[in-house]
Amino acid sequence: MPVIYADNNATTAVDPQVFEAMRPYLTEFYGNPSSVHSFGSDVSHVIERAREQVAQCIGAQHTTEIVFTSCGTESDNTAIRSALASRKGRKRVITTRVEHPAVLTLARYLEREGYAVTYLAVDKQGRISLDELREEMNQDVAVVSIMAANNETGVLFPVEEAGKIAHEHDALFHTDAVQAIGKQQLDLASGAIDLLALSGHKIHAPKGVGALYIRRGRRFRPFMLGGHQERGRRGGTENVAGVVALGAAAELAAKYLDDEQTRVRAMRDRLEQGLLQIEDSRVNGDSENRLPGTTNISFRRVEGEAILLHLDRHGIAASSGSACTSGSLEPSHVLRAMGIPFDFAHGSVRLSLCRSNTERDVETILEVMPNIIGKLRDISPFKR
Repeated sequence: MPVIYADNNATTAVDPQVFEAMRPYLTEFYGNPSSVHSFGSDVSHVIERAREQVAQCIGAQHTTEIVFTSCGTESDNTAIRSALASRKGRKRVITTRVEHPAVLTLARYLEREGYAVTYLAVDKQGRISLDELREEMNQDVAVVSIMAANNETGVLFPVEEAGKIAHEHDALFHTDAVQAIGKQQLDLASGAIDLLALSGHKIHAPKGVGALYIRRGRRFRPFMLGGHQERGRRGGTENVAGVVALGAAAELAAKYLDDEQTRVRAMRDRLEQGLLQIEDSRVNGDSENRLPGTTNISFRRVEGEAILLHLDRHGIAASSGSACTSGSLEPSHVLRAMGIPFDFAHGSVRLSLCRSNTERDVETILEVMPNIIGKLRDISPFKR
């Protein structure tokens, strides 16, 4: 049975073109690019080519603003820790209640280390208030960290405006843009974003490679200490094949951005409209300002995990939230922050489409979902 990936925030397959780009650096050109011999130094230029591709994809002004990492989590940790180290004497961090665990877990750790962390609230549509951010800002804030797009609902946040507010108080601004890259164009030219994290596997590159954008002129303190790699900003032998793949994926992501905004959005809307025909269902999140391929939909009086198991039997891979928090039976922290009623929050499913999905995928989901929900409601302990 072919698998329908309706969880492309977490299970995106490597694009065949990306795989072909990286293949030679797994089998033939596998020298260490930091070596002085030609077997290694001959591959160093492909890292710089990938740096150019990533910079062009996200709109960076200089290739030196791109540092390769192992993933989005490393990029987030590096960015926030660097901001704190370069703003000595400032002991406050501002973030939101709906960030990815990569940021929230670090924030809670920083609280135990003596930092004060403010968590901005979201409304019932999953939106932050810039007025609340303005009220919370003062000269003690070292860094503001707000995601570009929520990984569970797809809701877009006004990061450029938030960055400008942070700069009014000489604080740095970081955004976790892992979900947004390749789906929503960000404005780096405005200078509002100082630090930006991205991850390869969200744009059809392999897992295990990411990047950090550091705006030119900003002080930076490395998190990974070691050798001189990445101009001394990230120690460790370069993952050449992964970096080449990330560069190729970034180039394709920029190429297919319009496809995400048109065809993929239309498929998402068709899927959403069909699922809302099921009784007692609702979409979670701002209906206008969302990523084009993501929908978070709740079905009252059923368990989201049970829905996923039944979808899996039909060859459909979906999710009930962040893949980094799978295994928890508690309702999503994002939906709780939004105030979604308990009987809906427990029955939430995230379906996220991308350019590799087809209209037939959408129709298959719409064919099987009503029966799944009906059967689960028949045996549900959450009766009317």
